[in-house]
Amino acid sequence: MEKNNSGKYKKLLFGLLFDAIGYVSYIVPGYGEFVDVLWAPASAWLISRMYKGQTGKVAAVVSLIEELAPGLDVIPTFTLTWFYVYVFEKKRVVEVEENNP
Repeated sequence: MEKNNSGKYKKLLFGLLFDAIGYVSYIVPGYGEFVDVLWAPASAWLISRMYKGQTGKVAAVVSLIEELAPGLDVIPTFTLTWFYVYVFEKKRVVEVEENNP
């Protein structure tokens, strides 16, 4: 169990780091659009490797669109995906198990 929690929090730390990298484009005006074009496919690939299956695929598409679309860079896709997987989805699974003995 401890190893599982360690991996879970490692993903959170990497997610925070990758979201911070996505925010770098705001530092230098005009430079950000170029960085986003390079970062968008990289972030999609990274998130698809961090989260397997359907969740990873959907998160990759969302990440790609979010990084390429103007003004959406502020969305912390990696961190939100972590919360979806380890907080919201886990809670939903527990609720389903409790309602279906």
